[in-house]
Amino acid sequence: MGFVVIIPARYESSRLCGKPLMDICGKPMIQWTWQQAKLSGAERIIIATESEAVKQACEAFGAEVCMTSMSHQSGTERIAEVVEKLGFFDDDIIVNVQGDEPMLPPELIVQVADGLSTHESVQMATLCEPIDDVETVFDPHAVKVIRNQKNFALNFTRAPMPWSRDTFSNEPPTLPENWDYKRHIGLYAYRAGFVKRYVAWPECALEHVERLEQLRVLWHGESILVLDALCDAGIGVDTQKDLDKVRRLMSEKA
Repeated sequence: MGFVVIIPARYESSRLCGKPLMDICGKPMIQWTWQQAKLSGAERIIIATESEAVKQACEAFGAEVCMTSMSHQSGTERIAEVVEKLGFFDDDIIVNVQGDEPMLPPELIVQVADGLSTHESVQMATLCEPIDDVETVFDPHAVKVIRNQKNFALNFTRAPMPWSRDTFSNEPPTLPENWDYKRHIGLYAYRAGFVKRYVAWPECALEHVERLEQLRVLWHGESILVLDALCDAGIGVDTQKDLDKVRRLMSEKA
């Protein structure tokens, strides 16, 4: 089954304003993300933004752009506006590739789309990868996910969960041997009809506290399939430190 990629690209980022247009090796970040999405073989790639500056920059390198409201609180809400404006069918598979993922492997875009298409009763899918150091477990920028035995999400959190009573009480704390911590990768596939339902739900208290939009889905009793990523997801850009690291790595590859 084919799929469409929509890339939310919010200029007014709270942590790094102007992020989509920040230069990485001579190109704006959003162009690198778009290029990676093109390699996935998606039927269509649309950049969703509230910014005229981002729109102009994206159209200059040949991307399709859909202007969206400035009031959206999440990427999924921005995508829902695109779904309505462009008239996607309820069964169409939409992959949400965040605009700050310039190193995202296209294989993962294909994986999350295929994962959703092969589970007909599932409305939303995402990915995770192993955490192998205790610093990441305690890092609030690294979102942790806990799954049940069928790989459906039980919870997402910025906190070190589950809390290892024995090993985290040590100094320094160490990872427990009997638990495989997973970092959530912020890549989603949804059916277009589900996105419409999502934005009709009110924001839940847990989502507001953690600042994690996917918690609204669990709060309202829906399931999220969480697959183990086939390869390393690369580095997303949340902070200036992340941006500096991405610039260094991509300059080394050039």
